Amino acid sequence: MNDASIMEMFRKRDENALKELKSKYDGLCCYIAGNILYRREDIEECVNSAYYDIWNKIPPEEPNDLKTYLCRIVRNKAIDRLKYNTAQKRSSDYEVSLDELSECIPDRRGDDISAEKLAGIISSFLRTQKELHRKVFVRRYWYGDSISKIAEFYDINEKTVATYLFRTRKKLKEYLKKEGYDYG
Repeated sequence: MNDASIMEMFRKRDENALKELKSKYDGLCCYIAGNILYRREDIEECVNSAYYDIWNKIPPEEPNDLKTYLCRIVRNKAIDRLKYNTAQKRSSDYEVSLDELSECIPDRRGDDISAEKLAGIISSFLRTQKELHRKVFVRRYWYGDSISKIAEFYDINEKTVATYLFRTRKKLKEYLKKEGYDYG
């Protein structure tokens, strides 16, 4: 079933919309949450919580891209669960990737920049990058893949992946400065 049909089912408050959404995207959602969390129970809880949120948000919200909308909710739920689970402990590869990204992304607390505006700027930046560099960046910072998993996926050396990520983060930081987000 296509996303437009699923959205129509949500608009009509047809509970089969959740079944169709789960049938189509459950594997992807579990993959995203699984790259952030380790316990199966936490992964399932995040994914189910995302489905519940979608049910409550559509309508009135009308996402342009249902898949991206769902993945963003799952990812945010998994990050929140990770923060809750680890409190002060360092135990996740995903936390390491967030730390890497914090080198170039401004801290939005106290700023006027919205998440949507920042996401748009980052998307614009990524469209200017070589395809492989862009894909490596997205796999690391959106899907939460480890450097070794990315290297295996694209059949390249781990050091090459790390270099691509480092250079892309550096370019992103410069791009954000040009866009007026020089945060120190």
